[in-house]
Amino acid sequence: MSNYYLAVDIGASSGRHILCHMVNGQMQLEEIHRFENGMKMKDGELCWEMDRLFQEVVNGLKKCKEIGKIPVSMGIDTWGVDFALVDKDGNVIGNTVGYRDSRTNGMDEEVSKIISEEDLYKRTGIQKQMYNTIYQLMAVKMKHPEYLEQAEAMLMVPDYLQYRLTGVMAQEYTEATTGQLINPETKDWDYELIDMLGFPRKIFLPVHKPGTVLGNLKPEIAKEVGFDLEVMQIGSHDTASAVLAVPANDDDFMYISSGTWSLMGVEATEANCSMKSRAANMTNEGGYNYRFRFLKNIMGLWMIQSVRHETGDAYSFAQLCEMAEEAKDFPSRVDCNDNCFLAPKNMTEEVKDYCRRTGQQIPETIGEVATVVYASLADCYAKTVAEMEDITGRTYGRIHIVGGGSNAGYLNQLTANACKRNVYAGPTEGTAIGNLTAQMLKAKEFSTVEEARDNIFKSFGVKEYKPQ
Repeated sequence: MSNYYLAVDIGASSGRHILCHMVNGQMQLEEIHRFENGMKMKDGELCWEMDRLFQEVVNGLKKCKEIGKIPVSMGIDTWGVDFALVDKDGNVIGNTVGYRDSRTNGMDEEVSKIISEEDLYKRTGIQKQMYNTIYQLMAVKMKHPEYLEQAEAMLMVPDYLQYRLTGVMAQEYTEATTGQLINPETKDWDYELIDMLGFPRKIFLPVHKPGTVLGNLKPEIAKEVGFDLEVMQIGSHDTASAVLAVPANDDDFMYISSGTWSLMGVEATEANCSMKSRAANMTNEGGYNYRFRFLKNIMGLWMIQSVRHETGDAYSFAQLCEMAEEAKDFPSRVDCNDNCFLAPKNMTEEVKDYCRRTGQQIPETIGEVATVVYASLADCYAKTVAEMEDITGRTYGRIHIVGGGSNAGYLNQLTANACKRNVYAGPTEGTAIGNLTAQMLKAKEFSTVEEARDNIFKSFGVKEYKPQ
């Protein structure tokens, strides 16, 4: 009987527990638990419900016991940048505020008083985003300095959840890089920068690379769920896991990790911290085996998810794609990376207002709004291809799309058309598969990343879209 491995994959809107084991030499997945996620307003701040999220992690472990499929290891991946401050007793200080909260407004100006944006990029290679950890910590320093004084550790969201499971406080490399405080050469915290900003050094714990075993479940957790297992730091940032699952072993491709966000880029062995890269708002996030994810953050399917919610979820995503295709000749476009789309009160109205402000035809039907969003995303992808090729000085022959968004056939075809390249969509569960792959590499189920990626292609396949 082959071993089971467990991926706990938590996104901004939902989380899942997915088991994997090998069947006839191929990876076989089984989703055993799913739960809702989202930011809630608390004390005037948009926050994550960390106690509830942790309980859902435990609930999923109990489900393993119920169905008699006990994993030998598990790993947790989530979004980036957000963190919990923990005191000496392991209690969370203040709220675990989410990246869509407005507390970081003006914090870029405070940071710029200490270090210019140009020098900050040279040091970290991370694109400026107002929700980055560096700006969130500056907001804490400005508004609640006592929190930093009380804190013993800053734990990113997956680090915190794994601490609750194991009692071990540690920080994982790929997740840490999203915060704009890691040195891309040393692969460690930039302590000189941290000192300049006035953040306490002690809260920045040693950074571990993916594949590090944290430990086993705390006795009381093991007793509650009915078994024990190893808890491993995989590529804890969901995009790091998704990129590990791209089923390709050459360097002639770009990838899009497509979900709430679209992360589009290439794998690189060194960070590109040039001013040309900065001008294009590219970022150098950490990946598996210390490879860099040289990419751009694009607003992604958050926009269409929000439009769908505003209809009362009256339509499936497949239906929205069909409606968008029926309205494909609608001409208006928006800049998907405009901050107005980050957390609007109403996404549908924001799309209409953007078209109104820019003198374009205003979409009236849901299908027209959907086609504006999808076509604008495809145009943004095409622009990113051109920027990436200009900066790297080379061309890329194809695009691989992994993650939930790879199911959006209409968007995949628009992407092939706009980028003038073949698009290969799949696997859909890219993030969970990458999470599992890191565990299985550690367990010697695969001897190399190349072997693992070949197996992912064999196990899940891809769907091809050619430019029309």
